Amino acid sequence: MTEPFSLIETASFKRAARRFLRKHRDLVGKVYEILEQLREDPFEPSLRLHNLTGKLAGKQAVSLTYTYRIILCVEITEHDVILHNIGSHDEVYG
Repeated sequence: MTEPFSLIETASFKRAARRFLRKHRDLVGKVYEILEQLREDPFEPSLRLHNLTGKLAGKQAVSLTYTYRIILCVEITEHDVILHNIGSHDEVYG
């Protein structure tokens, strides 16, 4: 069995997550479920991890729901998943 990834929360992710979870209490369980899946295997197909382009090039996103995304950067050499942002499609890509 492979070692789990480390989740590293940037300061901006912590702020955005606090705001997001206060506003969307119904998604708290889903957020924690996604974070646990990222810790176990960020390349799990059900996460639908995809590369971003433009100003977010070099980062990836996973879908929380159809409307909400978590922006992250997977650094495979360090076995880390760096969490950058969480929010609606327009908030994180805008």
